[in-house]
Amino acid sequence: MKIVAHGNGIAEIIADEILMPDPGEALQLIMDLYYQDFSKIIVREKNVAPAFFDLKTGVAGEILQKFSNYKARLVIIGEFTKYPGKSIRDFIYESNKGRQVNFLESLDLAVERLSE
Repeated sequence: MKIVAHGNGIAEIIADEILMPDPGEALQLIMDLYYQDFSKIIVREKNVAPAFFDLKTGVAGEILQKFSNYKARLVIIGEFTKYPGKSIRDFIYESNKGRQVNFLESLDLAVERLSE
């Protein structure tokens, strides 16, 4: 895992493995970055457990609750149109209206959003 700083407490995580397979690991990631003065986190879709994108599992809710509890902002970069179902599309749409968690297509958009 490599961490790239983008200023303003923004950390871009570069890794080949899944970094947030469950809420416990998500919390560990938040804490590890918090102690390095990062409260804004960018990860790639491939670094998030596939179950996250199946809202019926509850994984997304549990992981995002950790980010909310610790006031950490998260941007997941990826191509989200491939996920079928109105629920996930609505979830992404509503998340993108806020500031806590966003689903964006590029690193540039992620850094811009987290710099606001």
